[in-house]
Amino acid sequence: MSQIKCVGILTSGGDAPGMNAAIRAVTRAAIYNGFEVKGIYRGYKGLITGEITPFKTQNVSNIIQLGGTILKTARCQEFKTPEGRKVAHDTLVKEGIDALVVIGGDGTLTGARIFATEYNYPIVGLPGTIDNDLYGTDTTIGYDTALNTIMDAVDKIRDTATSHERLFFIEVMGRDAGFLALNGAIATGAEAAIIPEISTEVDQLEELIKNGFRKSKNSSIVLVAESPITGGAMHLAERVQKEYPQYDVRVTILGHIQRGGSPTAHDRILASRMGSAAIDALLEDQRNVMIGIRNNEIEYIPFNKAIKNDKPIDRELLNTLRKLSI
Repeated sequence: MSQIKCVGILTSGGDAPGMNAAIRAVTRAAIYNGFEVKGIYRGYKGLITGEITPFKTQNVSNIIQLGGTILKTARCQEFKTPEGRKVAHDTLVKEGIDALVVIGGDGTLTGARIFATEYNYPIVGLPGTIDNDLYGTDTTIGYDTALNTIMDAVDKIRDTATSHERLFFIEVMGRDAGFLALNGAIATGAEAAIIPEISTEVDQLEELIKNGFRKSKNSSIVLVAESPITGGAMHLAERVQKEYPQYDVRVTILGHIQRGGSPTAHDRILASRMGSAAIDALLEDQRNVMIGIRNNEIEYIPFNKAIKNDKPIDRELLNTLRKLSI
């Protein structure tokens, strides 16, 4: 393991609350184990432009509570090309960086997997995405904070929905995963969650209307995952206006508010544990793995598994929501 002397850290793709806690943990665990650390700015782009700074303990002081990422993030088209990855590799060699810890979602890990294979380069990934869509970990960094943000927003919307006796479609993030919508619906006492995992099986809107939107209620709130599979909240609202004009429908798209804010205790602890485990993984000669936590135990998940395997939605949660929304 002696060949690793310097570890580089980057954050890539969409930001997530808790990324700074992860940067702090990786930096300090690396220094504790005698490694040098370099921060790479703007994700993989920083490897191409050479935006790299040595990191000491004080570089990561007082950041555990901050949302966003101090290393900034960007999506990088050049890194998707062999030429771009060659430039990135040359930069790593020039900077004397022997291993990378990358923090991000499945796009970030896909880039890491391709690069690591091409150049036989040690990379460990941390799952940083509010979508919670990476296989091999119970939750991803940022998911819990986003869920709490959704809960706060929906609680406020419920006040006005009840006053006006309206049907609200609230669109939440999650891409092709319904975790935020489903768990957000349970946490806020919503009537239903319309999620991509089920959309292919049943017409969720029709099912919802058929069940009578709970006659006993004077307002209804439905959480919708933003996926093209569900069509999003606007699409559903248009359908209701056409097919069921008796309902007074409103739409709220929560948007980027879900990405911001100070991370919850859960996300800070998760990011700290995972960041420390990333350095342990490098010390154990692990490479091409994502750090996951399942049943409260640290696990090393091969990149291809974390990216390619679909993380299943818990059907038990769907049943719980159905039972509680009568």
